[in-house]
Amino acid sequence: MSKAKKAAKSAAIIMFFTLASKFLGFLREVLIAKKFGSGWETDTYFIAMTATTMIMTMVGTAINTTVIPLFSEIEVKHGKERKIDYMNNILNVVFFIAIIIMILGWIFSPAIIKVVARGFEGKQFDLAVKLNRIGIPIVLFMGMTYIFKGFLESSESFTAPAAMSLPFNLIYIGFLLALASKYGIVGLMVSSVVAALSQVLIQIPSAKRLGYKYRFKIDLKDRYLRKALALTIPVLIGSAINELNVIVDKSLASGLTKGSISALTYASRINSIVLGVFVMAIATVIFPMLSKASNEENMESLKEIMSYGINIVLIVTIPATIGLIVLAEPFVRIFFQRGAFDSTATLMTSQAVIFYSIGMVGMALKIMLNRVFYSLQDTRTPMINGAIAVGINIGLNLILVRFMAHRGLALATSISAIFTTLLLINSLRKKLGNIDIKNYLSCFIKSIIASIIMGVIVYAIYSGLSPILGVKKILDLIAFLLSVGIGSVIYFGLCYLFKIEEINFIMDRLKLKLKLK
Repeated sequence: MSKAKKAAKSAAIIMFFTLASKFLGFLREVLIAKKFGSGWETDTYFIAMTATTMIMTMVGTAINTTVIPLFSEIEVKHGKERKIDYMNNILNVVFFIAIIIMILGWIFSPAIIKVVARGFEGKQFDLAVKLNRIGIPIVLFMGMTYIFKGFLESSESFTAPAAMSLPFNLIYIGFLLALASKYGIVGLMVSSVVAALSQVLIQIPSAKRLGYKYRFKIDLKDRYLRKALALTIPVLIGSAINELNVIVDKSLASGLTKGSISALTYASRINSIVLGVFVMAIATVIFPMLSKASNEENMESLKEIMSYGINIVLIVTIPATIGLIVLAEPFVRIFFQRGAFDSTATLMTSQAVIFYSIGMVGMALKIMLNRVFYSLQDTRTPMINGAIAVGINIGLNLILVRFMAHRGLALATSISAIFTTLLLINSLRKKLGNIDIKNYLSCFIKSIIASIIMGVIVYAIYSGLSPILGVKKILDLIAFLLSVGIGSVIYFGLCYLFKIEEINFIMDRLKLKLKLK
C-alpha cells in the first residue's frame, strides 16, 4: 500500500494545481465565449490554433511518452549526470527540429488551412492564415515544454509541470479582461504565444533544483537518442493519425451550421475537465512508477500499480459520465450563456457534451493503458490501436454527420474510443498474461450502479430546486452546485457500501486521521 499512498499524495498535488488551472481555463473559455461568441471569428481562431499546434502536439506527445521511460532507464543504469547530459542533447535536437517546422509552417500556412478547414473562404480564410502565422512560435515553446515536463516527471517532481497552466491561463484572462475589445481575435492569438512561453519558464527553476545545467550539445550518435527516435516514430505516427481525426472532424464541421466547430470545441473542453484534472493526474503520477517497475523487470509490481490506476479511473469517470449527461444543458447554460453566447449555442454545445460523454470512460482508460505500453517501451501497439480508432471514427463520422450533424461527430468519437479501448485491453492481456479482469469488472459494475442511482437523484433534486429558486443565474448556480454536491456524497457513500477497495482504503485512512485528532 506504500506505492498507493505515494501515488495518492502525488496525484493530490497534481489535482490541486490542475483543478486550479482548469478553473482558470474554464474562465478563459467563458470569457472567449462572452467576448467573441460562437460565430465565424471563434471558428477561425480555433481552426488556426489547430493548424498551428497540430504538428508539435504530435511531436510533443511522442517526446513526453518516450523520454520518461528513457530518463528512468538512464538514471537506473548510468546515474544522474548521464541523465542531465541526455536532457541537453535531446533539448537541442528538438530546438532545431522546431525551427525547421516553424519555417515550413509559415511558408505552407495557406495550404495547411485549406486542408484543416475546407469550408473557409474569402475573409475567413485570410484571417485563418494570418492567425496561423502569428501563432507559429508556439511550436518551439511546446517542444521545450514537453522535454522539461518529461525530465521533471521522470524524477517524480510533479509540482511545476502541474502548475504550468496557471500562468498560461492567467495571461489569457488578463488579455480577455483588459485588451480583447481593443485588439480582437488577432490579439487573442498573440496572447496564446506569450502563454505558451510561460509554460517553459515556470519549469526551469525546478529543473535547476534537480541539478540541471544547460550546455550546448548535439550528439546524433548517442544510443539513447537513437532509441528515443525508434520509440518516438510509432508514437509520432499514432499522434499524426489522431490529428488526422481532428482535421476530419473540424473539416466536416466547417461545412455544417455556423458555430458547429465552436460547439464541438467547447464540449470537448468540458469533457476534458474530468480527463485533465483526475485522469491525467493519476496517469502522470503512475507513469514514472510503471517505467521504474518495467526497467527493474518487476512485472508483479507493474500489475499492482496498473490495477490501482485503472480502478481509480473507473471510480472517477463513470459518475462524471452520468453527471454530464444528466446536467449537460444547465451546465453549459449557467457557465457559458452570456454575451455573444446565446441559447442556440447552449443547445448545440450541450448536445455535443452528451455525445462526447458517452465515450469518456473509454477515453480515460485509453490514456492509462497507453501509459502501461509506453512504460514497457512498446509504442507500436498504441500506434496500431490509434490507427484502428481513427479508421472507425472517420467511417462513423461520414455516416453519422448526415443524420446528426455535429452531434454525430461527437458520437463517432465516443464509439471509436470504447471499441478500441476493449481492443487495447485484449492486447495488454496477451502481453502481460493474467491482469485480473474480474477485479476491473467488479469495480466497473459497482461504480455504474452507484452512478445511475446518483444520476437519478441528482436529476430529481435539480429539477425540483430549479423552479423553486427561479431563473436568476446565481440561484440557478446554487441549485446546480447543491445537486452536484449531494450527488457526490451519495455516490461515494454507495461505493463505500459496495466495498470498492480503493474507496474503502481512502475512507479508512480518513477515519484513522480523525481518531488521531
